[in-house]
Amino acid sequence: MCGIVGFLNEEKNKPIIIKRMTDRIIHRGPDEEGYYIDENIALGHRRLAIIDIDNGKQPMFSKDNNLVVVFNGEIYNYRELKKELEKLGYKFRTNSDTEVLLYGYEEWKEELPKKLRGMFAFSIWDKKNKNLFCARDHFGIKPFYYYQRDKTFMFASEIKAFLEHPDFEKILNKDLIGPYLSFSFTPTNETLFKGVYVLEPGTSLNFKDNKITVKKYYELDFKEKNDDYKQIVDKIEEVIDDSVKHHMISDVEVGAFLSSGVDSSYIVSLARPNKTYTIGYELNKYSEIEYAKALTKELSIENISTKITKEEYMKTVSKILYYMDEPSCDPSAISLYFVSKEAVKDVKVVMSGEGADEFFGGYNTYREEVDLKLYNKIPFKIRHILANIFGKLPEFRGRNLIVRRGMSLEEEYIGVNKIYSEKERKKIINCKDTIKNQDITKSIFDKFKSNNNIIKMQAIDIRYWLTKDILLKADKMTMANSIESRIPFVDKEVFKIASSLPLEYKISKTNTKVALREAAKKSIPNEAYKKKKLGFPVPLREWMREDDVYNEIKNTINQEFVKEFFNQKYVLKLLEEHKKNKKDNYKKVWAIYSFIKWYEVFFLNKRIEVKRKVKNRAYTLDNSNRVILKKCYYK
Repeated sequence: MCGIVGFLNEEKNKPIIIKRMTDRIIHRGPDEEGYYIDENIALGHRRLAIIDIDNGKQPMFSKDNNLVVVFNGEIYNYRELKKELEKLGYKFRTNSDTEVLLYGYEEWKEELPKKLRGMFAFSIWDKKNKNLFCARDHFGIKPFYYYQRDKTFMFASEIKAFLEHPDFEKILNKDLIGPYLSFSFTPTNETLFKGVYVLEPGTSLNFKDNKITVKKYYELDFKEKNDDYKQIVDKIEEVIDDSVKHHMISDVEVGAFLSSGVDSSYIVSLARPNKTYTIGYELNKYSEIEYAKALTKELSIENISTKITKEEYMKTVSKILYYMDEPSCDPSAISLYFVSKEAVKDVKVVMSGEGADEFFGGYNTYREEVDLKLYNKIPFKIRHILANIFGKLPEFRGRNLIVRRGMSLEEEYIGVNKIYSEKERKKIINCKDTIKNQDITKSIFDKFKSNNNIIKMQAIDIRYWLTKDILLKADKMTMANSIESRIPFVDKEVFKIASSLPLEYKISKTNTKVALREAAKKSIPNEAYKKKKLGFPVPLREWMREDDVYNEIKNTINQEFVKEFFNQKYVLKLLEEHKKNKKDNYKKVWAIYSFIKWYEVFFLNKRIEVKRKVKNRAYTLDNSNRVILKKCYYK
């Protein structure tokens, strides 16, 4: 796992600029740094050494020195591809997966990403043809951002690296504030930094003659098969066992995160790592430590747990938003940061259970298609009239469900964590809000228009929630602590099986992830296969009603600059309603608070205390957020 940066232009001062850009993401790879510079391009790399520790340094060059690669991620089938390339006459100098990318590109050119199994974001510079080829993995486990202004093109694993380039113009993309408030993250391929784009999952990019060409090499597809249930369960068991084995490939120790649910319990039961890590809070209903320790006791492996205090949590918010690059109002991101901070004391690699809910049908929202079959038989026109009537009434238990079932999926569904409706956004945003949610999700609904509603919801959740929240926070929070996360469920071979499941193997009247739980039951030694995953829950709902957190949020919202973006009076009304227990508004308030804290860091240059030990050297940030390598040493 590493961090990559690069830029193309005629700048004479390339060595200084690329060094600053690479230092900015030093947390992604504290073990080594490497650079390649010529008259056209500058490439930088920060390495977290995991595979072929002695010989896997980057940038790496092809034998004739024509190709140069910088790579972030892991290719789990690199050994198989290496054998294939050796039969074609290629001779390897290392045992690294990075070298496989070089010769794989030489042989297969733009078809290379199709052959890869893993998580990756890489760039290959062809000196002779002056062409830059970049690619991102099938589901977007590894991030890749790019930016072009005039004759300068740049890319990086994290947006903050761009802040060090003199040609980067930092402008807030106000158009995306509305979509952020609805989705709880930035749902488009453009970011909240104007002109900065995300290379989407399953996509490659060519840059040549100052022109960007983007091409899809992988598309989501669902083809239900009416296979025998036992046969399907056996296939799930086989493919996940195989994925876990591939994800265990490492020259350093691999640990695992462990919550209380079936997903991480399944991974841990198969992998049997020496160490597992769990996070919790003082309030018992928000702590999964007890469940984790019960499982690890059965497996005779170690569980290391820690509890986060309210004070620690709130103190860390700005730092987390710095590492995230864009505002995120997912409270579990901070939990991931702390559990990663604990794990890095022992290991460099951890496995985690993300992706199972999206692939195998794990969300209770999906169950509405089964649980409400009778209600759904009411003609849509009548349900639509009821939705309009109930939508005007004050909130009460069951109201939102009636409103949802009276709207088509295409006009209502944007994912499992919708926060603000477009109607609510109009009350709260003071700047322009013209991007509609349906404009964002339309292409996915169009692609899957002939599929059932659960597949449509899965496609939306994989494309947006999984990629732009779940996987992004997993990468950013682990990398903030210089540790690599691996996600065995988010694997193209696993998806081949998951995408073939018929409805009844995903959802029943009594459960979710039906077939997956049955497969997990064979490996998990206790009843964790039955339990719903909580996913490192956070007691924000309760904290927000306590004076210290309430006052911190209130004071943050009351700042003068906030009125440029939000109706402060309305936001404070939401906060007051929550404090007085009139309404559960914590998600809505936290979304606004998170945006403000993010804006303070990146646009008001709020000082962030970030310190890291890098080969006995310390670094921190000054008020402009520039990385300063201090001449001080740890004893």
